[in-house]
Amino acid sequence: MKITMTKEGSVPVCGQSTGIFFEDLNYALDGGLYAELLENRNFEAKDAHGKIGDFTAKNDGSYAWSVFPAGSDVALKVKDDRPLFVENPHYLRIVARTPGSGVANKAYDGIFLKKGDALHLTLYMRSYDYRGTVTAGVREGETAVFSVRCKARPDGQWHKYSFRVKAKADCKGAPFFFTLDRPGSVHLDSVSLMPEDAVLGVFRRDLVRLLKELRPGFVRFPGGCIVEGNNLANRYRWKLSVGQKERRRQNWSRWAVHGAGDTGDFRSPFSHYGQTLGIGFYEYFCLCEYLSAKPLPVVSLGIACQYMSKEAVAIDDPELETYIQDALDVVEFANGGRDTVWGRVRAEMGHPEPFGLEYLGLGNEQWETPESDFYRRFEIFSARVHEKYPDIKIIGTVGPDVETPRHKEAWEWTRANLARDPKFVYAADEHFYVPPQWLYDHVTMYDGYPRTGKVYAGEYACHVPGVAASCTPQANVWEAALAEAAFMTGMERNADIVVMKSYAPLFARIGYAQWSPDLIWFDAEKAFGSASYYVQKMYSLLTGEVSYRTTSDEKGVYASATSSGDLTYVKAVNATDEPFTAEIGADFDFGELLRIVQMRGELTDYNSLAQPEKLVPVEVAPTSARTVQLPPRSFSVLVFRK
Repeated sequence: MKITMTKEGSVPVCGQSTGIFFEDLNYALDGGLYAELLENRNFEAKDAHGKIGDFTAKNDGSYAWSVFPAGSDVALKVKDDRPLFVENPHYLRIVARTPGSGVANKAYDGIFLKKGDALHLTLYMRSYDYRGTVTAGVREGETAVFSVRCKARPDGQWHKYSFRVKAKADCKGAPFFFTLDRPGSVHLDSVSLMPEDAVLGVFRRDLVRLLKELRPGFVRFPGGCIVEGNNLANRYRWKLSVGQKERRRQNWSRWAVHGAGDTGDFRSPFSHYGQTLGIGFYEYFCLCEYLSAKPLPVVSLGIACQYMSKEAVAIDDPELETYIQDALDVVEFANGGRDTVWGRVRAEMGHPEPFGLEYLGLGNEQWETPESDFYRRFEIFSARVHEKYPDIKIIGTVGPDVETPRHKEAWEWTRANLARDPKFVYAADEHFYVPPQWLYDHVTMYDGYPRTGKVYAGEYACHVPGVAASCTPQANVWEAALAEAAFMTGMERNADIVVMKSYAPLFARIGYAQWSPDLIWFDAEKAFGSASYYVQKMYSLLTGEVSYRTTSDEKGVYASATSSGDLTYVKAVNATDEPFTAEIGADFDFGELLRIVQMRGELTDYNSLAQPEKLVPVEVAPTSARTVQLPPRSFSVLVFRK
């Protein structure tokens, strides 16, 4: 068989076209990328439940905390009078009637440490009449992994206590404890246990390493449905995510009620899922800088999640100005000088230089309805942003799916606006979660797209029937990753149209997932990339600056090609059960085969905690200058040098 490249009709490739979409679901932030080990550290947890259009989020501040040791004579009560901070008013009163008793935090699945690990422990405590000492630490059985003691100050004021500690022993799944050394009563709030090796002081190191190795061109954040909220009150408000961490008002997660229907009182196993905002927009911009990725923040258009609500701020409601101002102010926060309100906030948080924001996402996957009035709404936002910031590249949306009447209509509306104003949007966001055969059938989908209007494939993944909804690593079988690799050859051949792309979702904590498949899986101790992660990595790392028209003469074999300087990268997916010998040809000199990077496996294979590298790229030694073996069910990147 032959794979042929043609120089005529070649198009440029956006240098940072493969990025990541980071939405806080599957415990991706609290319990995930946010390195904080304690759960509900500020006693602000809420128990969310209900039905579509009618959700209740009730305070349940004692969630994840329990009497310690179990069965001790301890009275616990969550209170909110004279709080530490009004933004997060709840705290815990502990009345211990026996020495050495108090509370424990379950810390998700418990705390995992290695001997010698260093951590920073901070807590706020108030005492009115207790004059004794308190002890805090981690204990596994009878083994004290670490502990610290401090004396209460009985003056009725909140005091902050900070410690640097080291683990004296290994532990797996241990609780954090806080006890009074003699009978008495104290108030406790804002407890934190942060690993010293956290990247930038807040990010879990092994998860950041996987992101760094992916080398993403951009990071879209915070969503997704999180931006919209189940209702507008529940939406993500970036201004509440900056400033002092203890004063960032905790929010309950839209994903706490994922699965709710039109009737009944649905309660998820993850009904306490929330956002402490320990990682907010400032940390997000810092992470992008650390990853050398461009930030793509997304803001609300005043429409709640259309799958969960019909709530929207009317176009003529003065309240809409608040949402418009939020969009303008996020640009000022990222790029403004110290002489601006939000630029000064950024500078005072520790980053005096601008972040250099280029992109801004307006809304998520909204569509036109009488309630949303989406088209007119978006036009207002786009005009206002460009009036103040003409160089910002706006990312729009054409709805939650493709090949539907609303998708077609949204593209017609987008292109009509682009004809009037070429800066209306830089690219329109498309979302598709589809089975393998759909991806194979649509490899050439973008070949026929009009060349007016660029695409950001912002959320896509292959969902294999029977395993996709398992919410386990098994959802990421090789059958899915192989189909994604094939479809992405079509994206790459049409790099003039598909200028940005990001798989979704990014993270999933094992045992805490609401959605699958996902790019990266982890538990309290370990993290690993799925097969889809490595496909994305091969596209991210092994792509050139120019994309060629590329054809394969064998059904079931898909190909694309790019080049930079003296290197040419040919991507070849053999989705069949038969091996092929492929001859690579072109109407230009592309040199000889230098290396082969290849993934292959059985369609049902997947990476797991037990076998985290069952499916990873491997180097295969070339045996010919321009001929290569394509094994069955394989994805290969062939690197040529002239």
